[in-house]
This record gives sequence, C-alpha cells and structure tokens, in this order.
Amino acid sequence: MSKSHHLPSVMDYLSYRVFLERWIVQKKKQSPHFSHRLFAKKAGYKNPSLLGLIIKGERNLTDNLLPGFMKVLELSSDEKTFFRMLVSLDRAELLTERTLIIENLLARRRFHNAFQIEEASFLYLSRWYIPVIRELAGRKDFRADPKWLVTKISPKITLSEAQQGLDLLFELGMLESADEQVIQTDKTITTPHEVASIAVRKYHQGMGSLAVQNLEKKGGKERHFGAVTALVPPQIIPRLKKEITLFQERMLHICDESTEEQTDVIQLNIQLFPLTNINKEQI
Repeated sequence: MSKSHHLPSVMDYLSYRVFLERWIVQKKKQSPHFSHRLFAKKAGYKNPSLLGLIIKGERNLTDNLLPGFMKVLELSSDEKTFFRMLVSLDRAELLTERTLIIENLLARRRFHNAFQIEEASFLYLSRWYIPVIRELAGRKDFRADPKWLVTKISPKITLSEAQQGLDLLFELGMLESADEQVIQTDKTITTPHEVASIAVRKYHQGMGSLAVQNLEKKGGKERHFGAVTALVPPQIIPRLKKEITLFQERMLHICDESTEEQTDVIQLNIQLFPLTNINKEQI
C-alpha cells in the first residue's frame, strides 16, 4: 500500500466533515469495493446517502449515530474523544462555547505539534493587544521590552500579556531581530477556517468592548463616533459592504502615505449589521 493511501488521522482536522470526506476518499483507494452503502451497513444505519449528506453539511451527525461512525472509522480512545469534540464544535452556536472547544482542541498534547502555527494564529487574532504591539514595532524608538509596552498601550495590559505578545510575534515571524534592532516584517498568517472564524469574532468582540470603554470617556479630540440607521432594500447590502471595504482601503492608504513620524496606534471599527429580519435569498 502506498503512503498516499494511508487513512487520515482525525487529529489533523478541525472539521469532522472534512475529515470524513478525506477518510472515505482514502478508504476507497485502499479498498475499491468500499462505498457509502457499505459504510452505512457497518455503522448500523439504513440510509446509504447519510454519510454524503453529512459531509455536504445537509445533515448533522447526531449522538445516536456517533458510536456507529466511530466503529467504522476504527478510532482509538483518544481519537474518539477528539472526534466528539469536533462534532461539538460544529454544533456550538455561542462564541464563548466555540472558543472554549477550540482552545481545548489546541491544548491537547498530541494535537499541539501538528497545529502549533494554527494555535499561534488563533492567539494573535483573539488577543486585541497583540496586533497593537505589532504596529508599535513600526516606531523608530520601539523597544521589545514588556515594561516599555505597558507604558504605551491603552487600556493598560500586564507585563505577562506584553511578554506573551512579543513571544508570539517572534514565533510567527511578524517581528524579527536585525542589526541589534527589532523590526516589523511583512509576513502574514494563515489559519484554518474553523479557527479563523472564531478568532476574528473574538477580535471584533474585544475591539468592540474597547470602543464602548472609549465612548464613556469624557472629551477626546482623537476620538470620533458616528452611526447611521437606515431603511434599505436587501439587494443593496452587497454594494454597501463593498463600499465599506473601499473606505477601509482608503483609510489605510492615508495612514501609509503620511510623511510625518508615525507614533500612535489607532483602531477604526466599521460595522454593518441588520436590525430587522432580512430575507437572505434577496441578497
């Protein structure tokens, strides 16, 4: 049997549906006679199309189906626990619940080595002060010193958080040492969709919380808050989103083309969300 025909490990995935899809493909390469129908028979359910529906996301893997699936997949005890966690992640709706499951998955020893970069990416996106540290690295007087960072970042972070941010940025290659200085690199990060979607939501949640805190402060010429509530046809929502993206690009261009010394980090939040039930089929 060639290496390419080895069955995938569930512990290499953050989506049980993707795992099932890859598993059945490789299983058929191992045993050409293996089919969705045979899988169903071995798992103890009657619908031969169920596996395909679950892989496509048209059906969910229920608790009563789990034992049969894990039997056919021949999962070990640790793999069964991991598989159940993936199913729970798929079902979870609340951000706090999904975040907890992701963190538990990433914390597992056997999973950590395969996904250490994804774990770092998750932490980067879900800790609001880490992108701030990265931006501060663009200052001429930047110091990769937690004590210095604590004096510059508002609201105040701890020395431990500052050190964690520095360590992570070096690990991701977003900061590097050159000529006895620490510089900001152009390196970007990638992470699985399941991690990214949760981490991005955590990022916006954190920045939204900071916006509320700033809203309650008195005065401040450096701050601006504006909002629009409007009645619109659902068909123009894609256009509005495109205009927001163009505006964001314009704001970044203004920041980048400035010839003055860059010393301060700002956050510009833009949100568009429905306040009524929208017919998504019209968008």
